[in-house]
Amino acid sequence: MAALSCPFHPKVYKSSQNIKARPSISCSMQPSQSNTKVIVNGAAKEIGRAAVIAVTRARGMEVAGAVDSHLVGEDIGKVCDMEEPLEIPIINDLTMVLGSISQSKATGVVIDFTDPSTVYDNVKQATAFGMKSVVYVPRIKPDTITALSVLCEKASMGCLVAPTLSIGSILLQQAAISASFYYNNVEIVESRASAKDLPSPDAVQIAKNLSNLGQIYNRQDISTDVLARGQVLGEDGVRVHSLVLPGLPSSTTVHFSGPGEVYCLKHDITNVQCLMPGLILAIRKVVRLKNLVYGLEKFL
Repeated sequence: MAALSCPFHPKVYKSSQNIKARPSISCSMQPSQSNTKVIVNGAAKEIGRAAVIAVTRARGMEVAGAVDSHLVGEDIGKVCDMEEPLEIPIINDLTMVLGSISQSKATGVVIDFTDPSTVYDNVKQATAFGMKSVVYVPRIKPDTITALSVLCEKASMGCLVAPTLSIGSILLQQAAISASFYYNNVEIVESRASAKDLPSPDAVQIAKNLSNLGQIYNRQDISTDVLARGQVLGEDGVRVHSLVLPGLPSSTTVHFSGPGEVYCLKHDITNVQCLMPGLILAIRKVVRLKNLVYGLEKFL
């Protein structure tokens, strides 16, 4: 049963337009064989609850803290509908949880599912307590990523900022890059159940990856202003079309075409469970980092 490493004490402790790739990934020695203590910040969210269950089931790690502004005081195990309570209450105070876990001297990782406006402060707090961070918060500003990189570099503390935790999404992006060398026409079609955050971060990332290759796509109508032709992302002619209907799965398809053929790459997401293998991989990798790494694909 996962539990806090030591009891709480009622004490108050006082990156894109173009994100440059780091030349290297700095790692420390392999941590000890004791379980990695994982704090889930945003634990009451759907993805937070899934993360609690995934970490509890994974070898070599355990849930050691749950932070959220909702369901404060509730046992996170019960909130996640687990068979037994974890005896870990949800607390709306990241500093208190960090202070408690840090006393155990164990390797600690904070998973951040919060908000772009709070990411920097959260990572700064984790770093001050000697803990690594895994950040999965879509649409973080490039300036924030740059500031985090400087912070982690100075502190020699690891942080993994993951625009996506879906391994399938990363593989789709990599396959699209490979295909772009052979096709001059490409469009992205995505479907979502709601119109929130469109075009999606996945579509934006794919378009950015393709634009970085220096190729101009869809030359025949790159300058068209017909709204039905979709939105152009970037300056290289990559278009995205977003289909929104309640009940649709989250799906991203990249269509390429050349003389006499059409080549399609598709990735569907049916629920949040698709992010958990990537999350567990991120936790295992970040404990050895001594700087900021942008993108889970660096470890695939």
